[in-house]
Amino acid sequence: KIHLLTKSTKVLHVILTDSRGNLAFYLSSVCGRAPLNNRIVGGENATAGDWPWQVSIHLTFQDIDFGHFCGGTLINKDWVLSAAHCFQWFNASYIVMYFGRLNQSGSNPYETNRTARRNINHPYFNISNPDNDIALVQLSSSVSFSDYIKPVCLAATGSVFGGGTESWVTGWGKLQPDGEVPDILQEVMIPIVNNSACANAYGGVNISITSNMICAGLLNQGGKGACQGDSGGPMISKSSSLWIQSGIVSFGQRCADPTFPTVFARVSPYQDWIKNNTGSNPPGFVKFNSTSNSNFGSVPNLLLFPLSLTFSLIPFSLFLTS
Repeated sequence: KIHLLTKSTKVLHVILTDSRGNLAFYLSSVCGRAPLNNRIVGGENATAGDWPWQVSIHLTFQDIDFGHFCGGTLINKDWVLSAAHCFQWFNASYIVMYFGRLNQSGSNPYETNRTARRNINHPYFNISNPDNDIALVQLSSSVSFSDYIKPVCLAATGSVFGGGTESWVTGWGKLQPDGEVPDILQEVMIPIVNNSACANAYGGVNISITSNMICAGLLNQGGKGACQGDSGGPMISKSSSLWIQSGIVSFGQRCADPTFPTVFARVSPYQDWIKNNTGSNPPGFVKFNSTSNSNFGSVPNLLLFPLSLTFSLIPFSLFLTS
């Protein structure tokens, strides 16, 4: 059984290359910059401003807040990127999105929120099929950027995230499969697992890993990954000074299992779909190219901090799995 992991100005477009010669497409407001982020290897609580594109998506009904159920990422001032499985059973009128949020309770001095004007699931996504698990949510009104609220860059068509590429996953998902939900935004760094190794892992449970998916985790070690409540949130990697989103938390066999990597919707194949649906204000796309990271495996104690993000094959959303 499959369970999915659940003002008005003209925009100036500039074409640049980053320090590695990768072609980058930016809006006038540059994506992927987090001036307050000084990451080190390991999983732990995040601090305010570390991941300024992180979105907490809440379910509301008749003015009652049922809390966080999925993550997302701010990709420009009007749109959030998330997972399609998060929006299978209710429409945009039930969604409230929080930006600049660190804690799910208490004070968030840099926070703002928006309701949703509409959500767009990929037309070829089906809840029984985890492929094409990608969605866009249009905000009711634009958000203003600050050090705590900024858009992420998206991986452009043709981007390569080789096995071992260092990648960060963030969210408010469970810390253990049967554990509690954290109050503070969590972060963890895990390596990319190439699609052939990922396909071998999931072949035994008859799950097809397609080219629209990307996998990450600590094979043969486990303990780090995504879990219920992390659905829709980002997996990102850094190129020079820019953070680039490679994946969207989608599903897994068990939370942070050593045998089964976490599976994400791969962002780069959907560049045209995203641009076509976001209209005249497209997000920033950057081509990422990292064939492998041979040094990752040489650090055996890389992620031996207390579990930050974890991941049975589930949408990794709390609402869908509660």
